Amino acid sequence: MSFLRTFFNNSLIIHPPGFYIIGFETFPFISVYFIFLAFVYVVTVLFNSLVICIIVFNRCLHSPKFLAVANLAVIDVILNTCLIPGMIKIFLVKDNFVPFNLCLVQMHVYYMFVSLESYALTILAYDRLIAICFPLRHNSINTLQSMSCIVGLSWSFSLGVIAFATGIMTRLSFCNSVRVFSYFCDYAPVFRLACNDFTMQWSAATLLTFLLLVGPCIFILLSYICILVTVFRMKSLDNRVKALATCVEHLILVAVFYIPLITIFTVGFYLRVINGDQRVLSLSLASCLPPCINPIVYSLKTKEIKVRALALVRKNKIGTDLHKGKPQRGK
Repeated sequence: MSFLRTFFNNSLIIHPPGFYIIGFETFPFISVYFIFLAFVYVVTVLFNSLVICIIVFNRCLHSPKFLAVANLAVIDVILNTCLIPGMIKIFLVKDNFVPFNLCLVQMHVYYMFVSLESYALTILAYDRLIAICFPLRHNSINTLQSMSCIVGLSWSFSLGVIAFATGIMTRLSFCNSVRVFSYFCDYAPVFRLACNDFTMQWSAATLLTFLLLVGPCIFILLSYICILVTVFRMKSLDNRVKALATCVEHLILVAVFYIPLITIFTVGFYLRVINGDQRVLSLSLASCLPPCINPIVYSLKTKEIKVRALALVRKNKIGTDLHKGKPQRGK
């Protein structure tokens, strides 16, 4: 290609036609992994869609808590939709080329919704904090209007900062390799291919790691410290158990999302002591599994959603039984 032979100078920005995603080329059992990813995607879409429909069509669930739950479910569906179909397409069609502009779009969508996933878990922690630490003022502090504003601000902020981080990628020149060792157009593996200075992009990646992952994680930890202090001040053991029981599922989501991502980003991005293949596999699992696990562990185990989901299943079962019984009455 002609751009590979172009002599680079500081006044010239060279953008290639696109990039080749090569993260899965050396995996020995790649077909099994992609079958697993297809299963993960189907479960993600089905269960999160069920949660969204139950909340939307039940007016009694139009409350701040369930707005936060619906927000998480929408983010889960979009996050896995922007990742898994593209990964499966590379495997099935054997076409790992991504045009330059589409690469930036994929990068923006992925990091925006990973950021939103982080903030959605933070919003759920905020909801638990208000409910347990300020029970008498819960309805006045955590209103539907205030929760809508918090959710809207999280979307606006994530959109803005990720748009900036993605936009500065256009200031890089790529005059050598265009082979991205990842499972999508990943931010750090792409800017490291540049043949001009990428200090700005590295600084943006560092800042966003703390702003979008570490910061929310710290807020969640501080929230649970306050919750534990409040719980252990309760005189009734039953009240303590009930209060803590409402937090267990959320803590599982937090652990499943934050621990793998922060570990991989820290070890892989800064220390660079993790094997490339292990980083790609670990990061892809860490990105794809939480949206699949969230509705099963948290949303569908929430009492109100569970009751309505079971009622919906029973209603469909009764309708099916009646439909099957009609021909028998006609005999």
